[in-house]
Amino acid sequence: MTQTPQHDITDVANWFLDIEPMPHKKLQKLSYYAVAWYYALRRKPLCRRDEFQAWIHGPVNLVLYNKYRHMGWDNISLEGSAPKFDSADIELLEIVWNTYGEFSGHQLESLTHNEDPWIKARGNLDLTEPSKTVISADDMIAFFTKIYHEEQND
Repeated sequence: MTQTPQHDITDVANWFLDIEPMPHKKLQKLSYYAVAWYYALRRKPLCRRDEFQAWIHGPVNLVLYNKYRHMGWDNISLEGSAPKFDSADIELLEIVWNTYGEFSGHQLESLTHNEDPWIKARGNLDLTEPSKTVISADDMIAFFTKIYHEEQND
């Protein structure tokens, strides 16, 4: 039986917000990459409420969307204290930050638009058509595991 993760998707977002304030779109994409890479490398969920839908502008988590949509394009700052993750989880979150943190939300959106998990979830939809299709954890695992192995072989 799989143990329920200790953390919630908002904890993942707050971990990134503890590094720096950022717009909603960037926060969504960094949280997505944390969830996706965790699935690929650990084969289990990083957090609860970790579903991302294949929206027009890339992966979107409804919990985070509902919490921060009022911020529009403004930077979101951490409210309260940063969540405590164990050292192995922090290592993975730091890798995600070091890999993707320099990019803007728009650049991260563009990256996700070229990756199989978002593309598969979108199916045959036009780029401007809304979608509520959840991006499959199995698709995240397959895609990001492949990238990991390609990087290891370079």
